[in-house]
Parts: sequence; C-alpha cells; structure tokens
Amino acid sequence: MKRTRTSKAWMREHVNDTYVQLAKKEGWRSRAAFKLTEIDDKDKLLKRGEVVVDLGATPGGWSQVAAKRVGDSGLVLALDLLEMEPLHGVDFIQGDFREDDVLKKLEEKLNGRHVGLVMSDMAPNMSGVPLVDQARIMYLAELGLEFSKVHLKPEGAFLVKVFQGTDYETFLRSMREVFKTVAVRKPDASRDRSAELYLLGRVLR
Repeated sequence: MKRTRTSKAWMREHVNDTYVQLAKKEGWRSRAAFKLTEIDDKDKLLKRGEVVVDLGATPGGWSQVAAKRVGDSGLVLALDLLEMEPLHGVDFIQGDFREDDVLKKLEEKLNGRHVGLVMSDMAPNMSGVPLVDQARIMYLAELGLEFSKVHLKPEGAFLVKVFQGTDYETFLRSMREVFKTVAVRKPDASRDRSAELYLLGRVLR
C-alpha cells in the first residue's frame, strides 16, 4: 500500500525520535517504557514483590519495566488483543479485555491475590473520526477502572492513558469517586503534540 504524506512524516519523526533511539540502545521494547519509568520514579508504584496487571500490553514496554522493578518475587500479568513476544517475569494472556472469558482467565491467574497496580496504556484502532475514537478510548478507560475497583488492594493504584476531549471531565469525576487521590501525569516521553494524559488514582475509597 502506498504511504501517504502524513504516514511518511510520522515515520520520519518516529525514526528520529530521541526516545525511540534510546529504547533501541537500552533494549526496551518501545519508547513507552520511558513514560512508565518517569511516572514510577516520581510516584513509586512498582515495589518489589508487587502484583501488577498491564492492560493493552503489546509490544511490552510497560510490562518490561514492571517486571524489572517488581523482581522475581513479584507478578506481572499482561493482556492484549495482539500477540506479544515472551518477556522474562511476565505472564501474558492474548485476548480482548472486553470479553468475559478473557477476564475470567486473568482472574484465574490472579488466584485471589489482590493487585497493587493496574496500568492501562490501551488504545483502540483509530477510525480517524475524533468523536468516535474518543468514545472508544474512554470506554476502555472505564473498563480498566471497573476492573480496578474489583481487584485492587485497598492501598492500590490505577494508572490509565486518556485523551483530553469529550467525556474526559466525566471520567475524571469517576476516578475521584473511586480513589482518594487522582493526579494527572504528562511524562516527557509523551509527545508534546499528543493529547494523551495519564491519570493516576491511588487508595480506594
């Protein structure tokens, strides 16, 4: 398929991206690893021995960081619709988070253990229609929040990618109803022109 001018520009930007080059040099799966690293350095989410669930994990940048930081005494459960190459210390489930049978597999692997951190970098396939894409993104964020309400330990945390736009304020209110504190994070590795933000909820109400 012939590349459009926009896709060529994106590819050029991507290849020349400092974080993309650094990820290759340091052996990280994706530039997203630096987003989680920066947030965790600030907020101290990934403790040794912690149980972590990574929603929308592929290609594995966040899971890779989490596994290194929680160590062999911890547990990282990763889930994605797309296949993911195996990672040391990460237990991967391939499937659609919106489907009950996939959620059941995840719950079986948890085996009753409460989660210290649920993290979601999930994004849907973009249609190019802003209102439709925003609705899909917020729906995934809401599913992650519902999962967190059930599976997080009382002092646990939920880190989720959202985009500023329709329903953002509504979702922010939902987060504040569930967690005692909610902070907004925009790590340096998140491109300036991107509308993405990360919401961090801590300690269940």
